[in-house]
Order: sequence, then structure tokens, then C-alpha cells
Amino acid sequence: MGYKLLSKAFRKNRLAVVGMVIVIAFLVISAFALWISPYDPIEQNYQSLLKPPSLKHFMGTDHYGRDVFSRVVHGARYALLIGFGVVVMEGAIGVLLGVASGYFGGVVDNVIMRFVDTMLAIPAMVLAIVIAGSFGGGLVSLIVTMTIVSWTHFARLMRGEALVEKEKVYVESARAIGASHIRILLIHILPNTVSTAIVFSTLEIPWAILFSASLSFLGVGIKPPTPEWGSIIASGRDCLRSAWWITTFPGLFMMIVVLGFNFLGDGLRDAFDPRLIRKR
Repeated sequence: MGYKLLSKAFRKNRLAVVGMVIVIAFLVISAFALWISPYDPIEQNYQSLLKPPSLKHFMGTDHYGRDVFSRVVHGARYALLIGFGVVVMEGAIGVLLGVASGYFGGVVDNVIMRFVDTMLAIPAMVLAIVIAGSFGGGLVSLIVTMTIVSWTHFARLMRGEALVEKEKVYVESARAIGASHIRILLIHILPNTVSTAIVFSTLEIPWAILFSASLSFLGVGIKPPTPEWGSIIASGRDCLRSAWWITTFPGLFMMIVVLGFNFLGDGLRDAFDPRLIRKR
């Protein structure tokens, strides 16, 4: 019955359905980029420099004659890897520390939350530039950098969820029959807070995509000629008037994907909201 209610509530939200379609299309493009792109994304063709959009090159070419459409399509794979990679890693760290902080309280809560406050006091972009600059460019270093910067998002959220759940009757009952802290956390607290983590993950993925593109745009993320959206946009910033398509199409594609995840996340949030479920 619960599943049917959630499914019905989600389908009623048209923007959420639109977001799901966009996300599915993004996943399909990422998975089949090799077959969708008509050209090699890093192959240079000096006979086709800065060509405007045409039937031969849907999104034109860049300074090296590389097909922008092919680069944007392959860039979706990096956006997918970064988005999901960062969310999985920051979620694993943030959820465990956040739940432990909220459940145990006292010294454990103070130590974890003061460290979280310290991390949040440092501007995320500045911290990311310093860390990424130390690690060097590359996909793995970018994911690690963003995980270090962003795990606090999950920690604060899940701490609040754990504070609410540990006061529930079922947790008190588990304590009364002698259940261990580990059992209460794994069997009771985590399963009842996982829906919040899932919804928040759909909102963190677009943040990760935008943040990674920003770092690549600044030159401390994934390095050229790798077809990453931020580096593609950066490559066309010096010729916005004469070759507008180099920055416009990857920026537009990124905007649509981010909107799709945000619509999907809002729909999931409303579907999982217990106050709305009671009204259905």
C-alpha cells in the first residue's frame, strides 16, 4: 500500500515526471556515448576549425576542429561518474557520522559537529581549489576533493534525522529489551532515515555536477583535452561572440540535466513526506 501511495503521489507531480525523463535520458546518453557521438571527442581536424552548427556538426566545432556534440555527449559520462561517485562517497561518510552524532550525543556529538562547523566555516570553493591543486588534476582526485568538501552536507542532515528517530517509541522499546547500540543503529535508525538520504542524494548530484564543472572551468579539475563540460565551456570563453556554440551547448545541456535532477528530487521529497501521505 505504501509503495502504491508513493507511486501515485510521484505521478501526480508533472515536474517530477519530467525530471525523471530527463535523468533517464541523461543515463542513456552516458551509457551509449560511444554509439551516439558521430566523431571521436578528442580527434583534431584542422580542416574544420570553428565551424558553426550544421548538418555535419550539430553543435559546431571548436578551435581544434573537434566536434562539440561528440564532446558534450562524452562529457555526460564524466558528469555521471562525478555526480554518483561523489554522492556515494560523501553519503557513506556523512550518513554514518551524522547518525552516530545524533544517536550518541554528548562528547561524540560535540566532537563530530564542531569538526563539521569548522569545515563549513571555510568557503567550499577555496578549500576545493587548495585540495585539488595539491592532488593534481584527474577524475579520481576531483571526486576525492569534492567528497572532502561536501560530506558535511549529509552529516548535518542525518544528525537531525537521528535526533528525531532516537526519541521514537520503537527505539525505546529496543533499548528496554537490551538491544545493543549497533543493532539499534543498523536495524532501526538507519532504515527509517534512508528515504531522507535518498531524496537528498538526488539534490546533491546536480550540485556535484555544477561544482566539478566550476573547478574544471578554473583549471583545477579535469584537464583538457578530456571532454568534461566545465573544461569545454572554459575553452570557448575567449570567443563568445565569434564561436558562441562552444560554450552555449554544453552549458545548456548541463542546465537541463541539473533541472532534471532537481525536479526529480522535489518529487521524491513530496512523495516521501509523511504529512502529505496522510492526506492522500
